[in-house]
Amino acid sequence: MSLFSGLDDICQENVSLKDYTWLRLGGPARYFLRPKDEAQLQDVVLRCRDNGVPFYVLGMGANLLVGESGVNGAVIKLDSSRFTRIAFRKDRLTVGAGTDLRRVVVRTVRKGLAGLHCLAGIPGTVGGAIRMNAGGAWGDIGSVVHRVQVMNADGKALWRDRDELVFEYRHTSLSEPLILGVEFSLSPSDPKRVFQQVREIWTYKKNTQPFRARNAGCIFKNPRQMSAGALIDQAGLKGARCGGAVVSERHANFMIAESGTKASDMLKLISIVREKVAKKFSVHLELEVQVW
Repeated sequence: MSLFSGLDDICQENVSLKDYTWLRLGGPARYFLRPKDEAQLQDVVLRCRDNGVPFYVLGMGANLLVGESGVNGAVIKLDSSRFTRIAFRKDRLTVGAGTDLRRVVVRTVRKGLAGLHCLAGIPGTVGGAIRMNAGGAWGDIGSVVHRVQVMNADGKALWRDRDELVFEYRHTSLSEPLILGVEFSLSPSDPKRVFQQVREIWTYKKNTQPFRARNAGCIFKNPRQMSAGALIDQAGLKGARCGGAVVSERHANFMIAESGTKASDMLKLISIVREKVAKKFSVHLELEVQVW
C-alpha cells in the first residue's frame, strides 16, 4: 500500500523537479503532492510524520538548487486556490502562502497601498518570501507583516502574531515547517508615486542583474557590512566556469545555468567561489540559495 493511498488525486511519484525550478536542474521527488486545502495538507503532514518521511515545501523554485539524485521524500506544492487567495480589507491584505509574490506587489500598487512595493522584481511565493524575509536595499517583507498562519509538525494550524516573530536579514524566527498564509498591514499612498518607485527598482535591477539568463537569484548572503557580489568580483571570479555553470559577468553573486548544465556543475562552482573568497578575504560565504 502506498504511503499516500487514498490521495491519488493530489499525489504523483518520481516527478522531475527540474521542471519546477528556475535553474531547470535536479532529479525527481519520490512523492510530489498538491493538497487542495488544509485538511488534505494536514493528512499529508501526519502521514509523513508517522512514517518518518521528510517533507519539503516547494514555492516557485526561484531560490532553489536540486541535486541530481533528487529528493527522497515528499515535496509539497501549495498552488491550489485555497493557498493562492488574495483578499483586501482597507489597508490589510491577506494572502495565501502559495501566491506569486510579483502578482501581490502589482495588486497592491494598483490599489495605492505601499509596503510591498519594495519587493518589486523579487520572484517566488509569498510563503517563501516570509520564510527567508525576502528583501533588498529598499526594504524587506517582514516590516509589513501583521501575522502569519502556520502549520506545525502535528498538522495543527495556528496564527503567529507579529510581536511573536523576529525578522532578520534573510531569516525569520518561525519554527513551524509550513506557512499557510500571511496578513499584511500596508499604508495608503498615491498610486502614481508607488508605481514610480516600483519602476525605479525594476530599472535598477534590469540594469544590474542577469534577468534573461537561467539563474536562482543571489547565491550567497551578504556578510555583515559587506557585499558578497563585490567580494566575488574582487576575487577575480566573474566569468568563472564549471561545466555549464558560470558566474555572471553582470552581477557576481548570480550564477547562470547555460544549456547542458548539471546540478553538480553548479555545486562545484559554488564550492570554488567559496574557497577562493575565503582564501583571499578570510570571509566564509553563507548560501542564500536553498540546496535540496
